[in-house]
Amino acid sequence: MSDASAFPLASRPRLWTRGTALGGIAWNLFGAIQLVGSVTETRDSLMASGLTADQATVMTGYPAWMTLAFAAGVTGGLAGSVLLLLRRPEAAGVLALSLAGYVGLWIGDAIHGVFAAMGAPQIIILSLVVAIAGALLAVALRQDATS
Repeated sequence: MSDASAFPLASRPRLWTRGTALGGIAWNLFGAIQLVGSVTETRDSLMASGLTADQATVMTGYPAWMTLAFAAGVTGGLAGSVLLLLRRPEAAGVLALSLAGYVGLWIGDAIHGVFAAMGAPQIIILSLVVAIAGALLAVALRQDATS
C-alpha cells in the first residue's frame, strides 16, 4: 500500500508532522540504545570508556526507579512517535507519559549526583531530551486540535 493510499487525502499528516514523527522515532531509537547501554554497562566498562572512577560509580548506582523513568521516557517516546505518524489520538497521552518519564529522570539525575559528577554536558543533554519530549507532545496536541 503506498503512502498516498494509506491515508485518505483529508487525514494525511502534514509534511512537518510526518517529519517530526519520523525524527521522534529516530531520536527514541537512539535513546533505546542508550537505555540498553545503561543497564548493561559496568563500572569497569565505563572507566574503560573514559569516565573517572567516581563518575562510573555514580552512573552504575542509579536507583531502579530512575531506570524505570528512563524506560518510560524512551518507550513512550518511541510508541508515541509511531502513533503520531499514524495520526492516532492516543499519541498525546503516550507522549505525555514519555515527558513525565524524562522529567523524572532529570530530577533523579539532579538528586542522585549525576549532574554533579558529569557536569554541564549531562545537564545540557538531558535538558535537550526533556525539551524534545515536550516538543513531540506539543505537536501531538496540535494535531489533535486540528483533526
